[in-house]
Amino acid sequence: MSVFIVGGDYLGNIPAKLKGFGFTEIMHLSGRKKGHVAVEIPSQVDVVLVLTNYVNHGCAVKIKEKARKMGAKTLFARRAWSHISEMLVRELG
Repeated sequence: MSVFIVGGDYLGNIPAKLKGFGFTEIMHLSGRKKGHVAVEIPSQVDVVLVLTNYVNHGCAVKIKEKARKMGAKTLFARRAWSHISEMLVRELG
């Protein structure tokens, strides 16, 4: 599975922990710059993870629309790993 993370300038150990959930490809976009609103989501992405406390609101809305159109699952979580893992378990099983 692949995940596209939007938000957060620095991910720390989040990518390593996502690999524990079975994600093999992890891509990241900080989502803070105006130009990030126009960025396309890679076509092979299974899950889009939006870190809500580190992303421009307009960018979050656009990412949600783009993910819905391409059929990718969109998850919204704070940057804290406890919240991210809770969302992954709840939404992906």
